[in-house]
Amino acid sequence: MKKKEEKKLTKDQAEKKILLLKKDLFNIRFKKINNQITNPAQYNQIKKSIARLYTTIKNAK
Repeated sequence: MKKKEEKKLTKDQAEKKILLLKKDLFNIRFKKINNQITNPAQYNQIKKSIARLYTTIKNAK
């Protein structure tokens, strides 16, 4: 998800997106433990996206 797209989301949409990203993060951690991960950088990208979404929610108040 692009930074500009994250800023256009409503609070509810951002919260739903955070839940989806957290599930993805969990799956990536599981794959990492089992040495099945194909893109290790994806872990950090998802964490940054979650942080951006939390910032979007905070600024939307």
